[in-house]
Amino acid sequence: MTAWLWVLGACAVAYVIKLAGYLAPDSLVDSPAMRHASASVTVGLLASLVVTNAFASGQQLVPDARIAALVAAIVALKLRAPFLLVVVVGAVAAALARLAGMP
Repeated sequence: MTAWLWVLGACAVAYVIKLAGYLAPDSLVDSPAMRHASASVTVGLLASLVVTNAFASGQQLVPDARIAALVAAIVALKLRAPFLLVVVVGAVAAALARLAGMP
């Protein structure tokens, strides 16, 4: 029963946060400082997600073919390749790394 209380509590907190966003004045939401902060948080969260998915497996750091895929994707992005090509280059790099014997 306690798990349900935590779920309901999390739902209530999420609702209150969303409601606070609707009730915030436009001068606060449209300020340059808020735009800069929200852009910085978004980039930081995305970067941490990519690094966590590329280098970790559970609670361990695991060097495997995902690192080769990430490096290849970064190179493709630096060369201004379209997003679909970046994904394909990363997949091919991972496949070649696994073919070469990386786990």
